[in-house]
Amino acid sequence: MSQFDLLAPIYDNMDILPFRKEIEIPSVLKMLGDISGMSVLDFGCGSGYYACLLKKRGAKRVVGYDIANGMLEYARNKELINPLGIEYVSTLDNLEQQFDLVLGVYVLPYAGSREKLQSMVNNMVKLIRPGGRLLTLPLNPKYSIISDYYVPYGFKIVSDSPYQDGSTFQLHLLYNTPHIINGWYWSYEVLNNAFKKSGLTNIQWSKPNVKDSSLSTQFSRYINNPHTVMVSASYI
Repeated sequence: MSQFDLLAPIYDNMDILPFRKEIEIPSVLKMLGDISGMSVLDFGCGSGYYACLLKKRGAKRVVGYDIANGMLEYARNKELINPLGIEYVSTLDNLEQQFDLVLGVYVLPYAGSREKLQSMVNNMVKLIRPGGRLLTLPLNPKYSIISDYYVPYGFKIVSDSPYQDGSTFQLHLLYNTPHIINGWYWSYEVLNNAFKKSGLTNIQWSKPNVKDSSLSTQFSRYINNPHTVMVSASYI
């Protein structure tokens, strides 16, 4: 059983967390831009939260992919209750080069070796049509190692070997039902190398920011050192 199989309801309700509502989600949508008429795959779709947003923002085709059966079952049940025309799949067979955009939110930290990291990036890129792009959100390679830094935002990150490639970390979810998720740390250098080896170009890193400048003071601590960053890259 995947560590994510039982987390779907928790993940689906985390959009109400202030840092996600005011920073992460608006930043992702802004970076996506106009996706009207596009074919989009949500890689590691989890509960289907972003897949639903993609469809509501005008994507012609949306496919959600995940290997966690619990997550997919939850997402498929949502689709049955409120049909949006989203496909949810557990395999990438026969999907090569069918998408204008691949979105991968919080998936790269769960590659447990350099080989698995490269394989994950390759699997995302092979889905993209020439001229398309990838948008993914890895763990910020310079995330704060202060133990309680992110506690005001509903989580904390714990690691015995911070900033060491391939080292493990724990993401402690403090919202609602506390839960621990295990992941692996990868540096800018390792991630960039993986992107380049997959054939991606025009690799751009950026930090998420508040959608409303009036909230800058309230979220200044998080904005200064967010736990995630956004990477946009093209596939020629």
